[in-house]
Amino acid sequence: MRIWLILAALGGLLAVGFGAFGAHGVTDPKAREWLQTGTLYAFVHCLAVFASARVKAPLAPPLFLSGVLVFSGSLYAMALGAPRILGAITPIGGLLFLAGWLMLGRGAWKPQA
Repeated sequence: MRIWLILAALGGLLAVGFGAFGAHGVTDPKAREWLQTGTLYAFVHCLAVFASARVKAPLAPPLFLSGVLVFSGSLYAMALGAPRILGAITPIGGLLFLAGWLMLGRGAWKPQA
């Protein structure tokens, strides 16, 4: 679990950077929107990794962080000039987030030892 917590902290760090860049370094409204959305989802799901450690849900962190990579990463890439077709994979990140939340709920449901 420790590696997931470290990766989540790194994800939070990157989210701050992309959020600041979106707020201060981007003039295109669509790029700014993508950066804001990617940052919000990255923050929420990096924090969810820490909740996963608390409720002992070991399958949730890789799902959440993979979702951050695919969902937020594709939005960040498009904001930085990647082709818009990359947006076709963004929903895969959303599915990974949903699976992570299911695993977090499952971990919370199980009696804790």
